Amino acid sequence: MNFKNITKPAASKIIIVAGLIFIAVFCFAADSGNRPVQKSPVPADINLVKSHLTALTQTPEFRNHKNIDQLNAIADYIKQDFSKYGDSTTFQEYDVEGKIYKNVITSFGTEHQKRIIIGAHYDVCGDQQGADDNATGVTALLELARMLKDQKLNYRIDLVAYTLEEPPYFRTENMGSHIHAQYLKDNNIDVYGMASVEMIGYFKDEKDSQSYPLGVLSWVYGNKGDFITLVKKFGAGDFVNNFRTQFKEANQIKTETFTAPKFIKGTDFSDHLNYWKFGYSALMITDTSFFRNKNYHETTDTVETLDLPRMTKVIDGIFLSLIHMK
Repeated sequence: MNFKNITKPAASKIIIVAGLIFIAVFCFAADSGNRPVQKSPVPADINLVKSHLTALTQTPEFRNHKNIDQLNAIADYIKQDFSKYGDSTTFQEYDVEGKIYKNVITSFGTEHQKRIIIGAHYDVCGDQQGADDNATGVTALLELARMLKDQKLNYRIDLVAYTLEEPPYFRTENMGSHIHAQYLKDNNIDVYGMASVEMIGYFKDEKDSQSYPLGVLSWVYGNKGDFITLVKKFGAGDFVNNFRTQFKEANQIKTETFTAPKFIKGTDFSDHLNYWKFGYSALMITDTSFFRNKNYHETTDTVETLDLPRMTKVIDGIFLSLIHMK
């Protein structure tokens, strides 16, 4: 590139983007360090994880927006399991084009006013099983419900299984997470923050198994898809910073933090975007989705492709973060 021919506005833009890339790389890289592995008082159960994944993916019809009966059956499954453990469990129902869709919510530590939202969507994109996207996230909620029962907590914790995260409703007000976040805002509910659990089961140790929204990141982190990522924006807020600290301290699995502006591809590709919209501190917990898992939105996204031992460690990390949250 001939920099002499670049206009001042263009040069300024290049400098800004380069600066953002540098900051993103620095924030991502600055997380490294050796810590002892915390022992969970109630570890995630790999057999239950596999059982839930199977129940969510091996269904008569695909759990997409067209198959309302199948979505309702999955919502019933989630509610039935939540009800075994939560202080209270309920549907949040809403109408889209004459059809009733349901979020499923269970709560712990209801004696506290300030609450934390841990959410994951249970619908899929098109005609596919959606094992990683996002049966893994919903399975995490189901296991967290079991693990959180009778735990001493410093915050109320709401586990929320959302509907209609996928196209054609993505980025619309019909997303289950938009409905939920809007409800919190309209009712002046005291929310500390939110974490979206979005694809947490796909890991690879082979070279070239990981790509990035910014190619320069591979210079720092290598090209192996062997880590979980905490995705946050600049000025993420107290909850996100606290959660990140607790998750890193738990040291259950190799973890990186990616801090970037929302225009970086993939940064807001999940339910946390609606909590950002309403001003809440929120982040995404992810295996980086299509930057690693080439089964994304394909019929090949099946349970057999997942790394269940590492997935259970992600769940342990979330659980330990919640019970140690200050």
